[in-house]
Amino acid sequence: MPKEDHIEMEGTVTETLPNTMFRVELDNKHVVIAHISGRMRKNYIRILTGDRVTVQLTPYDLTKGRIIFRNRDGKSSEKEPPVEED
Repeated sequence: MPKEDHIEMEGTVTETLPNTMFRVELDNKHVVIAHISGRMRKNYIRILTGDRVTVQLTPYDLTKGRIIFRNRDGKSSEKEPPVEED
């Protein structure tokens, strides 16, 4: 399977499981089991319940995934327009 064949979705970590596995509820309300990618493990990125994460899914099994990014401040990675104050 080429590296390009994956689906990236955003979700919220709902439960921490043993062996660095997490239960993640995606934005479309599906729940998947995900593990941490090697790069996040190498850089000691800590993931806690309630964190917003980006999950990489394979088209062959949509119930398992790999957490590839933890979004900052619990916000999604989509750019929000700046708020102007008068």
